[in-house]
Amino acid sequence: MATATATSKKLKPLGDRVVIKPIAREEMTKSGIVLPDTAKEKPQEGIILAAGPGKILDDGKREQMDVKEGDRVLYSKYAGTEFKVDGEELLIVSQKDILAIVES
Repeated sequence: MATATATSKKLKPLGDRVVIKPIAREEMTKSGIVLPDTAKEKPQEGIILAAGPGKILDDGKREQMDVKEGDRVLYSKYAGTEFKVDGEELLIVSQKDILAIVES
């Protein structure tokens, strides 16, 4: 997690965007079958590393963000833009593409 913290310091999302580190899915089914990379689905769950200040509304006020750094979230399957920073796979998505916060 030290790398994730260092990465979030380098990226400051704008508007209502957030930087997410996707959480990899299990590579084995419950019955013990190992899934190859081609059969795996894209992760739809991740940890927010950095969040923007919020979108500016038509009246000039800033919309408050519903999520914050450290939240574990579910997001739309094909949402956002994927990129690598320091060899780490990350995703930038708009707040509207976040479906839910996963509470433990």
